[in-house]
Amino acid sequence: MPIKERLGVVVSNKMEKTIVVSVENKMTHKRYGKIITTTKRYKAHDQSNECRIGDSVVISESRPLSKTKRWSLKEIKQKSSMLTTDNIGE
Repeated sequence: MPIKERLGVVVSNKMEKTIVVSVENKMTHKRYGKIITTTKRYKAHDQSNECRIGDSVVISESRPLSKTKRWSLKEIKQKSSMLTTDNIGE
């Protein structure tokens, strides 16, 4: 079985070596045919704490690292240009 990968946006990086990634999935409603957007949040392991809020990232499935963390950061697709309190003065 191949390793699953998801593309999403970092919505939180407040934990140590952990990021929360929001992944959007578009699907068609079975009865009405309307396109519905569902959002799921995954906790992923960020070994070097390099992700910031708003970054576009790819996460991949891994072994269980904690009670809720089963994904790890594979790569950062696009860095965010948002100004946060973390990078003021850098």
